[in-house]
Amino acid sequence: MFDDALDDFLAYLKANRGLSENTLKAYRIDVGECLHMLRLRGAAALAEITTDDLRLWMARESRTHARSSMARKVVAVRGFFAWAHAHGRIPADPAAVLLTPKIPDTLPAVLTEAQARQLMDDTDECAAEAVTQAKDAARTDAYATATQADRTAEAVGLRDAAIMEMLYATGMRVAELVGLDDLDVDWSNRTVKVTGKGSKQRVVPFGEPAMRALRSWLDDGRPTLAANRRGRGGGDRALFLGVRGRRIDQRVVRGVVHERAQEAGVPDIGPHALRHSAATHLLDGGADLREVQEMLGHSSLKTTQRYTHVSIEQLKSRYAQAFPRA
Repeated sequence: MFDDALDDFLAYLKANRGLSENTLKAYRIDVGECLHMLRLRGAAALAEITTDDLRLWMARESRTHARSSMARKVVAVRGFFAWAHAHGRIPADPAAVLLTPKIPDTLPAVLTEAQARQLMDDTDECAAEAVTQAKDAARTDAYATATQADRTAEAVGLRDAAIMEMLYATGMRVAELVGLDDLDVDWSNRTVKVTGKGSKQRVVPFGEPAMRALRSWLDDGRPTLAANRRGRGGGDRALFLGVRGRRIDQRVVRGVVHERAQEAGVPDIGPHALRHSAATHLLDGGADLREVQEMLGHSSLKTTQRYTHVSIEQLKSRYAQAFPRA
C-alpha cells in the first residue's frame, strides 16, 4: 500500500509540478526511507501513522544527516502526507505540524574577480595549446599514426575549456549545462537556450571568450569524441560529450572544474561556486538584480539577493584593507 501511494504521489508531481527526474528521484528516496522505517515500526496503513511517529523519524534521521538534508527530507515527507490527505488517502495530515529544521544563512563561496580572471586565463591558455597541437598534428604524417587516445586527449582539452567558459559566462547549473544540445546555441545573437528546474526555459547571453572556446570545441574537438561512440543515440545532439562519445555526465563536469581550479592555483571550487562567482561579479559590475535573477533562472528574487550580501562582504573586506581608518 505504501509503495502504491508513493508511486501515485510521484506521478502527481511529475504531471502537475513539472519536476526534473533528479528531483523526483530525491522525493522517492526521502519519502520511501521514511515510510520504510514506519513500516518496520508496525504501521500497516497510511492512516495509522501519527505525528509522534513522524517526529520519531525526524529525531533518528537528524543523528546522521545535516540540517540541510533534514530540511529537504521534511519538505518531501510533508508534501507527501499533504497530498495523501488532499486526495482522500488519509483522514488527517499528521505531517502538517512538522517544522523544517532551520538552516544557517551562510554566504556562498565565491572567487574574487582576480581569481576568476586567473582561472579563465589559464583555461584559455590550455585551450590554445590544445588547438595548436591538433592543427600541427593534422599537417603532419604523424597525425595519421597518432593513437585515438592522443586525439581524444586533445579533444578533451578543448571540451574542458569550453565547459569552464560557458559555466562562468552564463552562471548556469551543471544539470543545465549537460542537458544542452547543439541547436540550443544561437550564434548570431550569442545566446544559449537553457532548460532549468521544472523544465522552465530561459535565454542566456555569453561573451566572446566563451564563443571562441565553444567554436574550437565544436570544430576541432567534438568530432573526435563523437567518433568514439559505439551504437546509436546518447550523444547525437548533445553539446558536450564524454570520452565515449555520449552526453557528458555531471560528475565529469564537476571533476573538470575542480581540476582546472587546482591547476590555475585558485581556491578549490565546484561548478556551483563558479555560478555564485558569476552572479556576484555581475552585481559588482552594476547589473540589475532582476536581470541576474532572470539569467540564473531563480524563481524567487530572495535567492538572488544572497549575492548582494556577498558583494557587501567583499566591499567590507576591501574597505578594511584599503581605508586608513578602517
